[in-house]
Amino acid sequence: MKSILDGRPPLQCEVEKTAEVAGYLWQNGWAERNGGNITVNVTDLVDEEVRRLPPISDVKPIGITLPSLRGCYFYCKGTGKRMRDLARQPMQNGSIIRILDDCASYVIIADQAVMPTSELPSHLAVHARLIEKGSPYKATVHTHPIELVAMSHNPSFLGKDVLTRLLWSMIPETKAFCPLGLGIVRYALPGSNGLAEATLRELEDYDVVMWEKHGVFAKGMDAMDAFDQIDVLSKSAKIYQSAKAMGFEPEGMSDAQMKEMSVAFNLPR
Repeated sequence: MKSILDGRPPLQCEVEKTAEVAGYLWQNGWAERNGGNITVNVTDLVDEEVRRLPPISDVKPIGITLPSLRGCYFYCKGTGKRMRDLARQPMQNGSIIRILDDCASYVIIADQAVMPTSELPSHLAVHARLIEKGSPYKATVHTHPIELVAMSHNPSFLGKDVLTRLLWSMIPETKAFCPLGLGIVRYALPGSNGLAEATLRELEDYDVVMWEKHGVFAKGMDAMDAFDQIDVLSKSAKIYQSAKAMGFEPEGMSDAQMKEMSVAFNLPR
């Protein structure tokens, strides 16, 4: 079967990169069954031939109106689809959608009529905000990192920047590669408007947000960038938990050492 990606290297490369990230999420044990979601704004990679493609689905409501997304294109993981399958067959387990002129609905244009993630409204709301801010970020990733989710079950870690400070202190690379730290959203029903609204608020100050007892939501330049930030935070959580399992409280880097890092690497915090 001919794919929309055939002969379109930039779009193909972006979808294949996203598929690679889906494989990493599965291999790390962060994407059980159909858990997790990825959406990527591919508008800049879509050529005129693709823009002329007819829809292969009925018009679908988004559920909210997002004026800044008029005419945008997104690659989305399919609802009910598994990351391990997306890694192997990205266009059979995901789809490319076009936002219509009413900014409140979309159609699927390729490759198959695979319905996007059920959390599409919240993902698109984040993309809309990124566009409004003039952000270069194009991707959002939601996944379930084991060690980070485990730490979210301890209420003492859920104060503002408590977990950020702890994770930064475990290894210098965490502060260097996730310089905004980790935002916290207290437990809310998955897929709810409350969860989406709280996430949007936290993403004003952070690139990665922890959903208490659930998972994380990250934004990045592309899916790999978002994954990398989650990955370094997860490594720090593993170091902390390994030290605790050995029977001691890890000392962590001091405030002075982390300040030295911020100056040396010109970090924002």
